[in-house]
Parts: sequence; C-alpha cells; structure tokens
Amino acid sequence: MAAKNYVIIWLVASFLVWLTPTPSHCADPDPLQDFCPADLNSPNFVNGFPCRNPSTVTSDDFFFDGFNRVKGTQFDLFGLNSTFGEVTTFPGLNTQGIAQNRIRIRAGGINQPHIHPRATELSRMDEGALFVGIITTAGKFYSKIARKGEMFVVPRGLLHFELNIAKETATFFASFNSQNPGVIRVSGNFCQQWSPSLSARRENINTQ
Repeated sequence: MAAKNYVIIWLVASFLVWLTPTPSHCADPDPLQDFCPADLNSPNFVNGFPCRNPSTVTSDDFFFDGFNRVKGTQFDLFGLNSTFGEVTTFPGLNTQGIAQNRIRIRAGGINQPHIHPRATELSRMDEGALFVGIITTAGKFYSKIARKGEMFVVPRGLLHFELNIAKETATFFASFNSQNPGVIRVSGNFCQQWSPSLSARRENINTQ
C-alpha cells in the first residue's frame, strides 16, 4: 500500500514539474501587441518607450532609410563613423527586441574597446578587413581577422574592439537582440567621468 502511495506522489510531482513554465531569457521583454512605434516625446518613464496611438501609425513607421540618407563619410578622432538603427532613430523597433547599426572605420582607425550591456552583437563585414578582439570576464583574449562577407559574434557584456588593418575603409553591420543595446566605451567614459574628480582630489592633496 505504501509503495502504491509513493508511486502516486511521484506521478503527481512529475506532473506539477511538467506544468511549471520553463524560464526563458531574452534581452528585451516580449511584445504584447502587434506593434508599438515609440512615442519618443512622451513624458512617461517606462522600461523602453510608450507606444504611440495606433491610429497615428503609418507605413513609414516600419521602414528606415538612415543607412542611405546618412553617407557615413565623417569620421571622429579615432577614424570611426556610426549610423544607428536603434529605437531612438527607428521608433518602429520599439518592443521588437532588435536593432542594427552601420559602423565604418577608416584605414588605421579603431572602434575603441567597449561593451554592449544589454545585447549580444552579431556583425557581418560589408567591405574591408578588421582585426576583432574580444576579452572575457576571466581575462582571456580571443581575436581574428574578419573579412568581407564574414560574420563575428560578441557575447553580451564582453569587452571588444575592431581595428582596421587594411588600406581602405572597412564597413560592417552590427545586429543586436535589443532595441537599445547601449554602449560603454571603457577608456573614453573613464576619462570623461573620473578625470575631473581625480584632478580635484589631486589639487586638494597638493594644497594640504
């Protein structure tokens, strides 16, 4: 009789485990409606952006011409040009959990070491060649030269960079599993945020 009870208990427990939802993880929450073009001017603060009134949505909300409209010929001090296809420039991406940027690096230029805290990056080389480096949380360094037509992936939150080793401008398209992947440039952010504070502290020490 006791054995029979154990069998029944085991069956009930197994059934309950089967009913328990399996946790899934994604960069952004799943959408709860067909679409939700972002209202970028809304005063409300939510995780993402509020939806616009569906009656104001047009076909243009589902299309983005930024890569054609912005030629990408202006480079910064490090030889980098970025055109963003994220929710702030393409509101139709709101709640869709995806974005794509175009990155151009002139010869000898570099996309400085940085991380994307909210997304995995999957990039496809469109022209040129790049030396791509990835550093894990354990300090291990992975690198390879990516050429036209090839792809590379950067796991979410890992430090990485791209260096143009060719004699021509390199272009790649970076896709993300987040509408707003975010970017933290390690050297630049450190200098901008902490240099004034460190300088002030040094002055205080010198005057004591």
